[in-house]
Parts: sequence; structure tokens; C-alpha cells
Amino acid sequence: MKENALCKGLAPFFLDMMRWWIIVFLAGLGQLPAAPSADSSPELRKLAKESADIHRFSTLFTAQDVRDHLSSEAGLAEAIQWCQASGVTKVYLEESRDGYQAERPTLARARDSFRAGGLVASGCVTTSRVGKPSDHWGSYISCYTDPATQDRVQSSFEYAASLFDEIMIDDFWFTECTCSNCTAARRARLVTVGPKTYPVSGDTWADYHCELMLRVSQDRVLAAAKRVNPQARLIIKYPKWYEKFQDRGYDVVRETAAFDRIWVGTETRDYTDREWGGTPQYSGYFLMRWLGGIGGEKCGGGWFDWLGTSERTYVEQARQTVLGGAHETMLYCFGGIQHGADIGALRANLPELLAVAGEVRRREPEGIAVYKPPNSSPQEEPHVWDFVGMIGLPLAPYHEFPTNAPAAFLSVQALADPHLAEELGGFIAARRPVLLTDGLARRLTGLVNLTATNVSVLPVGGQPKSLLDLPQTRLDDLRVPLLGAFHASFRAPNRVALYLFTHGGWVVENFNDAPVEVVLNGQRLNVEARGWRWHWQ
Repeated sequence: MKENALCKGLAPFFLDMMRWWIIVFLAGLGQLPAAPSADSSPELRKLAKESADIHRFSTLFTAQDVRDHLSSEAGLAEAIQWCQASGVTKVYLEESRDGYQAERPTLARARDSFRAGGLVASGCVTTSRVGKPSDHWGSYISCYTDPATQDRVQSSFEYAASLFDEIMIDDFWFTECTCSNCTAARRARLVTVGPKTYPVSGDTWADYHCELMLRVSQDRVLAAAKRVNPQARLIIKYPKWYEKFQDRGYDVVRETAAFDRIWVGTETRDYTDREWGGTPQYSGYFLMRWLGGIGGEKCGGGWFDWLGTSERTYVEQARQTVLGGAHETMLYCFGGIQHGADIGALRANLPELLAVAGEVRRREPEGIAVYKPPNSSPQEEPHVWDFVGMIGLPLAPYHEFPTNAPAAFLSVQALADPHLAEELGGFIAARRPVLLTDGLARRLTGLVNLTATNVSVLPVGGQPKSLLDLPQTRLDDLRVPLLGAFHASFRAPNRVALYLFTHGGWVVENFNDAPVEVVLNGQRLNVEARGWRWHWQ
């Protein structure tokens, strides 16, 4: 038995656009304070290498990083030493980003040097500023209806495949373009990729964008890369903003089936940060588990950055990625994370993160089933699960109705399932505990038995973030019937998360800035400010 304790409209659109512009600008120019020099750590390097089959840490060199840091022997040697000192055992060397293509000799020399230094080296493509700009997101996102843009995309992936057997696509692989050509194609319900045409199932923008991005992926990315290099494996990296996937062309079921592997954006950053905040830390865990359920063994890892983080939240991003079952943690990106104090905090926490990763990999998560059908609309309850996870309810995300789950929590997103009333009615009749948001309960009035004693309603009021204001007495009462289905009990204040695993495993993480006392299954535990505790049998 082991136990350890440790320490919204146009305005949201333009805010998103500016955030992505800052990411590209800072990653390319590195306009940040200089970092302390990396002290060599043979022990950390050895641990990271020994743990790589369970969980590895990697980093990305953007195309601009390749140019600025890897063009000389001295720069290469410094980068390899930095990776080794940071427990990084894999690198992704980017071929193109923001209209710039890294030079072949530099990429080839860097690839071979990293491999000679004992690191795995793969490729990456970021499809920002490729061809005709979309009429949304400024010049960074493209119109993929445009034939010339399709040609440029194909050329980028052919180039990458000529250098690497594994290529990741950064999460600019989407579109919101509504230009006249896109509008005409949507109305005709036809996607055209080169000489081929494909029917579109509906006439909404989500229908068109999802079909377009799938077909361009199949014909101009996957097929093109594999013609150049039959060994090429392509990874699609999904962003953190999962409630907007379908609107921007991410069909996670069909694209996951098409690509060789998938990756998950787990960058939550500081919730209270004025520029980057608003996403609870639990979101990284939820998204890893939800996409992991869709992708299965294709789901390789998580990816987060340093923007809008403190040392504490940077490490919390790593924790959520590990708890979410990732096989790999991508640290974006070398040009950013070699500066500041975040990487030092991660190095200090790396041994415990790898230890927890090993335990998580040997278990399955347990928890209250939460149901998000793919391509479902959030309506007035966006990201509600991220906030519910912060109030001490252990969640188990599902992309199909959780018929046999011991307990369930459902929100308005479940309405995307045309059989919801029948499925939920059967679940309620089986006398298993059910928690519904008030928004969903209102829409199901008269369709299911909402007065059953095993049904509770969560007052979200169209403001999921308001759940972070619920008092402990309310939360303790709310948890009783739901956790009872797992023969568990939990008393804790708000912003304390509980993660349950098979074989008696559990993790408690405190997202408060002060220590807390919790009671788990009758046992009193003290959890440090922004710390976590765990128990494995």
C-alpha cells in the first residue's frame, strides 16, 4: 500500500484570434525574460529514459525555433543538453508555421543529432497562414475550399513526410471561413477536393466545415504524405475548446478514425488570468478522458503551454494530463519554456508525475458517467463538466450513452442524442442515481420521471462557473447519493477534485490557495495549497 502527499459574439471571436496571434508571435520571437541555465541532472535523465515506455515528456521546436536554435552545432548541443536536463526524451521538429518553412539541411541535421543524443525525433506541421485567408481569424486560418490552398497544404505534408515517419499537426487545422466560395459550396452541399466531390449531409456550417476538413485531411494530408513515405504516421492534435469542435470543422469521430493517432490540448492555464483565464484546471482531465474514449489506443498524449501560467498551474496542467491517462506530455514549445520558472517547477515534480503515471496506466478510471455526444451543442451550459469536476465529483466521460454506469450526470449537450428520453428513462427506472442540470431537466419535463427519488437537479442557471461558489454543506449533500454508487464518501470544500481508479486507487487535488481538510471514506486528510495526495493498493 502506497500513499503520498504533496504539497463570449464578436468579442470572444476577436479575443480567441488575439490569443493565437500572441502564441505564434512569442513562439517565433521568444520575447520573454531569460531563464536560469539548466543544471545537468543525470538522475532525472536516467529516470525519464527508464519511464519512457510508461510516460514520456516531449517538446516542440517550432519552424522558427529550428531556424533560430538548431542551425549551428553549438545551438544543437545546447538544445540537446536542455532536453536531457529537463527529462525530455522526445522532440518534434516543425517543418512549417506561419508561412515559414524550415530548411531541409537544418531539419535533417537536427533530426540526426537528437537521435544520436538518445532522443526520439518526429516532425510537425502548423497550418497557420497557408494560402487564402479565412474571412475569420484574420490571416492565420485558411479557406480550405480554395484549390490553391489545398495544393499548398499537400506540399507542406509531402515535405514533412520526406523527412519524418511521424508527423503531428498543431491545432490550427480548422476553419470557420464563410466566404462566397464556401457559402456557394455549403448551399450546394458539396465538398470539392481536387478532382473529387463529396456530398455533405446537411446545410449548416458545421456540416460543411466538418466534411471539408475530413476530406482535405484524407486526400491532401494523409494520402499525400503516405505516397511520399508509406511509413508515415499522422497525428491530429485537437484543441482544448471542445465545445466548438463541430463549428470549426473538427469531426472527432470520423477524423480520429482517419488519422493514425490523436493528441489532446490540455492547456488550462491560470483560471483567474486576465488574458488567458476562464478554464478550470479539471478541463484537461475531462478532455483527455473524453477523447481517449473515442480514440482508444490512438490517443497518444496531451499538449500544454506556458502562456498565462504560474509555476503552480503549469505543474497542474501536467498533473491533469497524467491523470487523464496520457502516454506522453508535450511541452509547447522550446522557444517559450526555456524561459521563466515554469520548467524548473516541472523538473522538481517530474519524479512524482512519472510515478503517478505508472500507477494510472495500471488502472481504469472510475466515476460518475458524464455524457457528451460528439458534435453536441453546449447551448447555455458550455464546459459544465470542467466545473463539476472542480466540486469534488469524480467524473468518467462517455461519448455514447452510459447505459450500464453506476451513476450519471447529464447536461443539455445530451440532447444531441435523439434517443435520450428513452435511454435516460431506463436508467432512472433502474434506480441508479442521476444528476441533471436544471437546463436539461427543464427540457425533459414530461418525457422522463423527474420526481423519482434517485433523480437530483443541479442549479447551473446557465452559468457553469457559478458552481465554484457553492458552499461545502451543499456539495457534501450533493455527493452522497452519487458517490454511494461507488461505496465511497467525500466531504471537502469547493475547488477540490477527486479522482477514483480501479483497485482502490484515488487522488485528491486541492486547487485552492490555502490548505484544506477533507474526509474521504471516513479518513481525514490534509491537502496542501495547490497540492495533491494519492493512494494506491
